[in-house]
Amino acid sequence: MQSITSKELSILLVEPSDTQRKIIINELQQQGVSEISPAKSVEEAMAIMQRHPHDLIASAMYFEQGTALDLLREIRADDKFTDTAFMLVTSEHKREHLEEFKQSGVVALLPKPFTRDHLTSAINNTLDLLSVDELELDYFDVHEIRVLLVDDSRLARNHIKRVLNNLGLKKVTEAVDGSHAIKLLEDHMFDLVVTDFNMPEVDGRELTRYIREQSQQSHLPVVMVTSESQMAHLANIEQDGVNALCDKPFEPQYVKKLLYGLLEH
Repeated sequence: MQSITSKELSILLVEPSDTQRKIIINELQQQGVSEISPAKSVEEAMAIMQRHPHDLIASAMYFEQGTALDLLREIRADDKFTDTAFMLVTSEHKREHLEEFKQSGVVALLPKPFTRDHLTSAINNTLDLLSVDELELDYFDVHEIRVLLVDDSRLARNHIKRVLNNLGLKKVTEAVDGSHAIKLLEDHMFDLVVTDFNMPEVDGRELTRYIREQSQQSHLPVVMVTSESQMAHLANIEQDGVNALCDKPFEPQYVKKLLYGLLEH
């Protein structure tokens, strides 16, 4: 296992309120984080990142000019920062305003005001994302497990693939939607499918039904990755043959336990 600690973590905190910035910095320091760079705007944050890339960007939702989405899009559009962990700190509760963040592979959505447990969980998720912690399996060589990853969001695929790679699953084939996945399943064998629920043309439920009813790999374990706002549509998802549900953000330690349960039994 190759891991880093909170003391080694560098965080760029983007928060327009002086008061909120001081509160969050104090809480981060209580978590053992000492390398914290403050910024008040998207422009200042990007300038700091260009001078000194950080492991994690913790950002408020709204600024005088722009939002955290503007910052996230700029970060993800720059090849140097593609893998930078991003955490949203917000009092926003409307699902439609948070959905794009979930689909973009953020490491955590931290409510404002947050508790110490909330922050601990978010920091731990970040450390897990930056660490290699391979699954130890009795029945499989984890490096040989063939995963089909299906999601129409490139950013979400990148995030999920990174988590899977850190768990030792290196053979990951990507599909951009359910119809693409079906074509791959016709020509290739897999050991595990990790699929998004909401996709154009063929969604995750339809893909799962195809696997169970029409494919030559009807035994494949299927993990459905979805956001909380879609959970209401998935009450009877087990009837479609889904083995496990996983919420977005895709949390490494939860995913590790989930995959261990699926692959070892």
